[in-house]
Amino acid sequence: MFRNQEVKYGFWVLLTVGILSGSAIFAESGGGFQYFFLFFLAAVIIYLLVNHIRYRKISSLSLYLKKVLNGDKKLDIPDNVEGELSLLRNDIYKIVTRLETQAELLSEDKAYLAGSLSDISHQLKTPMTSMMVMTDILRDESLPAEKREEFIDSIRSQLKRMEWLLSSLLKMSKLDAGAIQFKQEPVQVSELVRKAAEHLLIPMELKNQTLVVEIPESQHISCDVPWTSEAISNILKNCMEHTPEDGKITIYSEERGVYLQLVVEDSGEGIAPEDLPHIFERFYKGKNAGRDSVGIGLAMAKYILNIQNGQVEVESTPGAGSRFFIRLYRKVI
Repeated sequence: MFRNQEVKYGFWVLLTVGILSGSAIFAESGGGFQYFFLFFLAAVIIYLLVNHIRYRKISSLSLYLKKVLNGDKKLDIPDNVEGELSLLRNDIYKIVTRLETQAELLSEDKAYLAGSLSDISHQLKTPMTSMMVMTDILRDESLPAEKREEFIDSIRSQLKRMEWLLSSLLKMSKLDAGAIQFKQEPVQVSELVRKAAEHLLIPMELKNQTLVVEIPESQHISCDVPWTSEAISNILKNCMEHTPEDGKITIYSEERGVYLQLVVEDSGEGIAPEDLPHIFERFYKGKNAGRDSVGIGLAMAKYILNIQNGQVEVESTPGAGSRFFIRLYRKVI
């Protein structure tokens, strides 16, 4: 305690004042000095005791911080007694708790990143291995022309799949980093759906699928048009992939007061009950997932809608198709 300069200065000031006061009393009256001496001694003891308790608490705080720096994750219960040191102790507790939470989040992010990299590696490795095998076969000059054309078409298909995967991953990374600024603008709902379905019309036609859109021309909503159409498109793409040839996909809208609900309904094989809770998770592939599925489209759709305070849910019955419910909330003025 006496190593602290503040205690030293306080002690010497108190001692000096006591000596001067005692000398004055003794010189003036000559009596009562013994009472003054006892009073002064008690004051010195109280001063030293108070400072001892104070600096013992400070030393305890210092030791606590050293333990935290050394990786001790055990947090002390905050001190609820009033006083400056108690306030300081509570503030330190809050800071350490926040740092602990951030450390846990960072650890989770690292684990998630490691898992994502593993998934991405697997998604890219499989088509690349397949293409390498096919290119080796194509070197055989005796390979029939029809087989050669078949392998070339397969390689082209794999390249398109990889291009879509990399494009989707780039979009997801931008969304995760918060690098996208969503701009709300009014749009006709039927036009929004048309934009979403535009690039899927040819694949649907090749499978002889029917797309039915039942949305009034008078309906409007405010949203980020490019990104919201991307989300709806991903949901439509999922329905298309799980709907058989000659199947039907229907999109209709429902006014629900504070929000507009789009319902996307397909006539596919449905989603297994055990897959439903995970269907919007990134890189998740359910039991009925197609060979070319990468498990990122629905995750991106949910992410885009959630950022705009929208929602997407799904209900499905195996063998009877699925229904996706997209909720786009209106601005409340």
